[in-house]
Amino acid sequence: MSKASTRTEKDSLGLKEVPSDVYYGIQTARAVENYPISGLRAHVALIRAIAMIKEAAAEANRDLALVDEKTAEAIITAAKEIQDGKWHEHFVVDVYQAGAGVSFHMNTNEVIANRASQLLGGTLGEYKHAHPNDHVNYGQSTNDVFPTAMRLATLLELERLYAALDALAVELTNKGLEFHHILKSGRTHLMDAVPMRLGQEFTAYASAIRRAQRSIQEQGELLREVGLGGSAVGTGINTHPDYREKAIAHLARISGEKLVPVDDMRYAMQSNLAMSSVSSALRNLALEVIRISNDLRLLSSGPNTGLAEINLPALQPGSSIMPGKINPVMAELAAMVSFQVVGYDTAVALAVQSGQLELNVMMPTMAHSVLTSITIMTNMLRQLTEFCIKGITANEGRCDFYAQSTVSLATALNPYIGYAKAAEITKESVATGKTIIEIARSRGYLSEEQIKEILDPARMTEPQRPLEAAKDREKVKSR
Repeated sequence: MSKASTRTEKDSLGLKEVPSDVYYGIQTARAVENYPISGLRAHVALIRAIAMIKEAAAEANRDLALVDEKTAEAIITAAKEIQDGKWHEHFVVDVYQAGAGVSFHMNTNEVIANRASQLLGGTLGEYKHAHPNDHVNYGQSTNDVFPTAMRLATLLELERLYAALDALAVELTNKGLEFHHILKSGRTHLMDAVPMRLGQEFTAYASAIRRAQRSIQEQGELLREVGLGGSAVGTGINTHPDYREKAIAHLARISGEKLVPVDDMRYAMQSNLAMSSVSSALRNLALEVIRISNDLRLLSSGPNTGLAEINLPALQPGSSIMPGKINPVMAELAAMVSFQVVGYDTAVALAVQSGQLELNVMMPTMAHSVLTSITIMTNMLRQLTEFCIKGITANEGRCDFYAQSTVSLATALNPYIGYAKAAEITKESVATGKTIIEIARSRGYLSEEQIKEILDPARMTEPQRPLEAAKDREKVKSR
């Protein structure tokens, strides 16, 4: 890089050349050199969240006459521009960086300071009108800013996930209603079980998704307790006594999120319970999605040699060698994305337990892992809902065949002829290929009327009143 295309900046380590047209400064430039790790940059939600914090802090410092009004207004304007999507290309620090997020935080301070300086008539890199540390970061520390940004960004990103989960649950419920009349064989241990309704399987999927969402929402409430104002170790050093309350109140208004000052600022520095709780709830959602996606693949397997009870939408050719093959691509995608979320949760768990004394320095990987998990899960669920769940159809004939063929129809005979005789019928069915109904009829255990009622697969899909079962059993004994 030629001298003409750079500017010289100075920090406590000395002088360094910085590209002349960038809004970041010397500390960011050092971080770029130090951490060429992944090529991944900060999540957009984290950039927006930290810009909101800088706006809120500038408003509080202006209110308390700690930063002059003109400088504070320029900082506020620059922070708002970043929230609106401007200058994100100048956030260049890798997601894997110095502990605690110092490099990302200084990247933010430098971008805002340079933009504010520009708004005040100054030039990039001079910092006379607005300084990264003395003005943008007044009364703040990475140790209270980054965890607050991480929590706020997670809250903001979760709103998108909730919308995707709501849409998925609605479509699964719709399929439950659409398929309610279709009888099929249930399966346990991947073996024949008693009859059930195809719709019951899908409404159960919807129930699981709603419960997983509720768990995330409940754990997400921990994110609303923020330690902004705790400064370096949670004591509030170098902050005005009223700064904390004012800054958090401004931040709640700016972000639209219900945020409250944590009752123990030391806890907010030391612990990342909130992040691990949300991450584990995301993992649990991922486990449910994996399970459901595997079911969809099994239920649609075939078309001639599998279960083939349902059809998934055909989205693309499935093989480079087998003509006409169609694969369950969205269900496969759902599983793979969910595997990644489970992996990210492991990284979060390791990071959360790695805090020492007054600070957990492993926060950058927590932020990256949780925010990326939410993003990929949200995007995947949207695709799964739109391009898979909505278009599922049922093969009613295949389902009915399995409902009538399952040897576990014999289970319905237990209250009437006892478990041992029902087991004998099941063994004979497996050995001879005859149906449970045929064998029950041939053995004369039940009347034709009783066979039609008791061995009706539809009747088996709902609880039966014990009194009715007892009466029927007495009829059988009297024969």
